[in-house]
Amino acid sequence: MRKIVASLSVVLMLAATAVAQEKMKDAPKSGHEGMAKAGGAKSDAAVIAKATSAAPPDIARNAAVMGTGPDGKMKELRAGTNGWMCMLDLAGDSMCLDKEWQAWGDAWMNKKDPPKPKTVGVAYMLKGDKGASNTDPYAMKPTADNQWVVSGPHIMILPTDVSQLDAYPTDWSKGGPWVMWKGTPYAHIMVPTTSMAKSTSKAPAEKKGADKK
Repeated sequence: MRKIVASLSVVLMLAATAVAQEKMKDAPKSGHEGMAKAGGAKSDAAVIAKATSAAPPDIARNAAVMGTGPDGKMKELRAGTNGWMCMLDLAGDSMCLDKEWQAWGDAWMNKKDPPKPKTVGVAYMLKGDKGASNTDPYAMKPTADNQWVVSGPHIMILPTDVSQLDAYPTDWSKGGPWVMWKGTPYAHIMVPTTSMAKSTSKAPAEKKGADKK
């Protein structure tokens, strides 16, 4: 459960809108209290239904679900049996994470290198998100040069070998899988399941060998 709570911060970074991130400036740095302020008036049943909509039914039905209590602190709304955890971010977007992604989230929150995945890590956001920088893991809002990307339904992959990232571009505009946060410890593969992502920035110019870092 410690890893589950720690991984809540992942969603703040991957799915929160610029407006939501602005609100976080007055929240505790861990992000947990900021998460707690979101959707506090929603019933547990409503939060569970929306949070679990991020993943396929066979995963969602047995996943743990995190939400907030009347005191604004994080609590487990539903116990899980399959190792997955689903939740809503500050903007109300849903995400479901496997154990590898939960460990990754703990590392991101503490600004340390994530552990090497023992198996391929998978996270579902089948309802899409409201935006994240394609280059800066800690960007709070879009800028002229941080390639802010709003993704439709997608899956996120953590490879067991970082060299596997070299097989994919960093350009989201092609409509296929791409690498987000290339060159950082938090690089991962974004896999669209429907239409391509949208951005407020121009697509990055891919140069031969540029991603072979």
